[in-house]
Amino acid sequence: MKKFLVIYYAPAEAIGKLATATEEVKNASLIPWMAWKAAHDVNIVDFGAPLMPGVGRGKEAEWTQSTKEVSGYSIVQGSDLESTKAMFADHPHVAWAPNCSIGIYEYAPM
Repeated sequence: MKKFLVIYYAPAEAIGKLATATEEVKNASLIPWMAWKAAHDVNIVDFGAPLMPGVGRGKEAEWTQSTKEVSGYSIVQGSDLESTKAMFADHPHVAWAPNCSIGIYEYAPM
């Protein structure tokens, strides 16, 4: 099986709304995620976690607030990219808020 890093992207506005949501709303938003997890648990290596805004820098630059809208990650396994993409066909993240997206990156052999 190959391993893949999955990155969840969400606009800052969506993250901000969730940060100020009630516990009831937060808990309700997890229900579709847990259903997706249960359906694909055999392929989930690390379910991952939400991420806070990060920092970044280039070779000559100082650390600055990242402009990338990374909101979380998971690590999964699959026989190939196509089967892994199929796992995410019904993932709740893309329906969570406008402009949410998912990136799948295969681990490179070393």
